[in-house]
Amino acid sequence: MMTVKEVSNLTGVSIRTLQYYDKIGLLHPAHRTQAGYRLYDDAALERLQQILLFRELEFSLEDIRKILKNPEFDREKTLEQQITLLTLKKQHLEKLIALAEKIRTTGGNVMDFDAFDTQKIKEYAERAKKEWGETTEYQEFEAKNARRTQKESGSINEQLMGLVAAFGTLQTREPADPAVQAQVKKLQDFITENYYTCTKPILYQLGQMYGAGGEFTENINAAGGEGAAEFAQKAIEIYCQ
Repeated sequence: MMTVKEVSNLTGVSIRTLQYYDKIGLLHPAHRTQAGYRLYDDAALERLQQILLFRELEFSLEDIRKILKNPEFDREKTLEQQITLLTLKKQHLEKLIALAEKIRTTGGNVMDFDAFDTQKIKEYAERAKKEWGETTEYQEFEAKNARRTQKESGSINEQLMGLVAAFGTLQTREPADPAVQAQVKKLQDFITENYYTCTKPILYQLGQMYGAGGEFTENINAAGGEGAAEFAQKAIEIYCQ
């Protein structure tokens, strides 16, 4: 665990900015001490990396929030998009450097403005934002979430974590056991009622996220015991067949 000051020193992100990210729900600390001090684990730092990559690409905080909260968020796919955008940005900078060097060499008599064209970068960025921020499920989630207080949203999120963590107590059974499958159905119904219509394809994707490692897996296993997330993934896979 790292304190907010240690994270600030490591990343170069100011303490005030980290506090603001917590306030707007973009990056919550993993834990708080009894005195209220924020503590960050590896999963939180991984999420901060995602945020900083998007900020480097000039995405707004609201766009980043939408992308990271999207129920269909795919970390690997997002990294591919970020790499593409960073490559386009690199090519753009290389063209600007080449133009500047050419101007210096010729004494300034160069009527070339192609290097200033950023349209390709803007078009790709907009496609990425649209892909992650405008799905039907996300719009449904936004509509439901807008009617809740921050306390109500926090309570629902805790209930969701409790439903997933409960798979930890079911690990003495087989994933296909009726009791385990009933828990999957309970999870699906809860998501549909409180977040968005949770179809089997979406539920399957969520199950893959639960057991894929990183923030989701660590949080679930911390709440439900070692292996809870991976067991939930297996149970969901069977349910969605």
